[in-house]
Amino acid sequence: MSIWDTIAAPIIAIINKVIPDRAAAAQAIATLNELQAQGALQVEIAQIQAITVNQTDVNKVEAANSSMFVAGWRPAVGWVCAASLALIYIVGPFFVWLTALFGHPTSFPQLDVAQLMTLLFGLLGMGTLRTVDKIQGVATTGTR
Repeated sequence: MSIWDTIAAPIIAIINKVIPDRAAAAQAIATLNELQAQGALQVEIAQIQAITVNQTDVNKVEAANSSMFVAGWRPAVGWVCAASLALIYIVGPFFVWLTALFGHPTSFPQLDVAQLMTLLFGLLGMGTLRTVDKIQGVATTGTR
């Protein structure tokens, strides 16, 4: 089974949801299938795979470096995400509860959770490129 067979169904489902007009959705799916038949999508997928492999190689070199300023940026960003999540879900509500308990209700500053989750998911490899790895059966060793 090719990678196209694996990803075609979700793409077609999205097209059917996004384009309410059945004729326009059918035309978009036909164009997509035509591009796939011509090999244009295989080229795009190959380019994405090449970029992913190159970035993984860069990540491995950075992780092997003994300098904390080279190898330590990813863990530092991870700790910032962890601290932000602790502020949002533990410290903030506890602070609001305590101030209300002592008769001086005070609100806690709100952080943008959407931006935080985007950063965290990228660090954890929960973006679409990890899906490509899973489709291809590529095992990771946790070095990302």
